[in-house]
Amino acid sequence: MKIGNFQTFIRLGGIKMTSIYKISGIEYNQKLAEALKEIPEIKEPEWVKFVKSGSGKQRPINEPDFWYKRAASILRQIYLNNIVGVNRLKTKYGNKKNRGMKPEKFVKGSGKIIRVILQQADKAGFTEMIKKPKAGRKLTEKGKGFLDGVN
Repeated sequence: MKIGNFQTFIRLGGIKMTSIYKISGIEYNQKLAEALKEIPEIKEPEWVKFVKSGSGKQRPINEPDFWYKRAASILRQIYLNNIVGVNRLKTKYGNKKNRGMKPEKFVKGSGKIIRVILQQADKAGFTEMIKKPKAGRKLTEKGKGFLDGVN
């Protein structure tokens, strides 16, 4: 007899309650962004002041800590979803593009920003590339420990 995921969840005693599940996503991302500022491998490139965060945006990024907040959000998504690829993250950070008189249309977010953040996370030892069972990035033990340690 097949047991559903929820029944298995209850039988195993639920999930381990780390800080990532205890507090809201916005609050956790802010704390993680502050912690990421102290990691030397993760730093904001010079060109980020001049680019848009996606083709659907009309203006460049104006937020002072955008890079660290986006990096925190990406790392949190990898923690929650186990394996995440660039294309899925581009879809997550996309938005509706204003096309004038035509109806709005969904467009994906910037892949360059996501790829550079993931490359910096690889360099810091937080993530690693995997090919099977599906391609994408996965958190390492060091990365999980770092994300669990954020209070």
